[in-house]
Amino acid sequence: MTERLVRRFIRDWENVGDPAVRERYGALSGGVGILLNLLLSLGKFFAGLLTGSIAVTADAFNNLSDAGSSVVTLVGFKLAGQKADDGHPFGHGRIEYLAGLLVSLLILMVGVELGKTSIKKIFHPEQVDFSLVTVVILIASILVKLWMCLFNRNLGRRIGSAAMEATATDSLSDVVATSAVLAGTLVGEFTGVSIDGWVGVVVAIFILRAGWGAAKDTVDPLLGSAPDPALVKEIQDVVLSHKQVVGMHDLVIHDYGPGRRMCSFHAEVPQNADIMEAHDAIDHIEREIYQKFGVETTAHMDPIATEDETVNNLREQVRDLVREVNPDMNIHDFRVTRGPQHTNLIFDVVVPHRSKVSDEEIAGEITRRVQALDPSYYPVFQLERSYVSGG
Repeated sequence: MTERLVRRFIRDWENVGDPAVRERYGALSGGVGILLNLLLSLGKFFAGLLTGSIAVTADAFNNLSDAGSSVVTLVGFKLAGQKADDGHPFGHGRIEYLAGLLVSLLILMVGVELGKTSIKKIFHPEQVDFSLVTVVILIASILVKLWMCLFNRNLGRRIGSAAMEATATDSLSDVVATSAVLAGTLVGEFTGVSIDGWVGVVVAIFILRAGWGAAKDTVDPLLGSAPDPALVKEIQDVVLSHKQVVGMHDLVIHDYGPGRRMCSFHAEVPQNADIMEAHDAIDHIEREIYQKFGVETTAHMDPIATEDETVNNLREQVRDLVREVNPDMNIHDFRVTRGPQHTNLIFDVVVPHRSKVSDEEIAGEITRRVQALDPSYYPVFQLERSYVSGG
C-alpha cells in the first residue's frame, strides 16, 4: 500500500536527496495524516458522546491534535524545500527539524491536558454507558493507527526524516492509548468496575512519553549532534583509498538539514609529492564524497615527511607512547626541527571528548614520556578534543 501511494503521488520518488522530492514525501505524509486523523477524531467524538466516556473523548482530542500535527509536518516540509537565499545561504532544511519539534510540543500539550482531565474523573467518577459501536470504532482506530505508524516510519527511513519518525512514534503511542481505552471499556462493561479515569491517566502517560522521545529526536540535530559513525568511516575509506593521501585528520561534518551536509578535513600528502597531482587527487576526493554521500566537502592539504627514516621512526615512537597514555588518542602533523642544544618534536594530539583526564594531566604525561626517550627532545604539541571517531 505504501509503495503504491509513493509511486502514485511522488514524481522521481527514488531521488530522496532532492529537496523537491522530500517536499512531496512530506505532502504525502501530511495529507494522509490529516484525512485519517480527522475521520478517527469524528468517530471517537461520536462514540464519546454516545457513552459519556472521558477516555474515549480524550482519545478523540488526541486524534484531532494529530491532524494538527500533520498540518505542521506538511507546512514544515514545504518551507524546508525552499532554495537557499541571501539570508540563508545553506538553505532552509532545518525547518523540518523545527516542524518535528512543534509536533512533539503539541503531543506533550495533549498529554498534559488529558492527564488533568483524567485525574478529575478519578475523584469524580461518572457512569459510562457501553456501546458496541464504540468498540468497533476503537478497534478500527487501532488498526488504522498501526498502519499509519508503519507508513510514516517507512517514509521517514526512506528520506531520513526526524519529523516523520516523530509522527510514526506518535501513531504507535496512539495504538497503545486506544488499546487501553478499549480495555477499560470492556472491563467496565463485564465487571462493573469503572476505571475510565485511570485508563485516561495511562493514555496520558503514553502520550507524554511519546512526545518527550520525539522532542529529543528533533532537538539533537538542531543543537548539533555527533555525525553518524558509519558515515565517518565511509568518508575515511574514500579518502584513504587514494594513493596520494597517506593520512587524514580534523574531519568535521556540519548538518544544515536533510539533504544539506558539509564536511571538511585535512588530507596528509608526502611533502615531495607533485603538487598538481596531489591537488587533482584532492579535487577528485571532494567530488567523490559528494556523489556517494551528498556531502559537500572542502579538504586542506597537509604536507608531511615520509622519506626521512629518522622522522618516520620518531613519529611511530611518539604515536606509541601517546597511545600508552590513552589507547584512543592519536597524533598528526608530526615534524622535527633540530637545534644545537635540543630537538623540537612538533605535533598535534587528538583526545577523545569522553576522556575524563584533564588536558594538563595529559600534556604532563606526554611530555614526561617523550623526554624519557631522549632528554634533548622537546615536545611542542596541541591537544584537540575530538567528537568524531578516528580523530
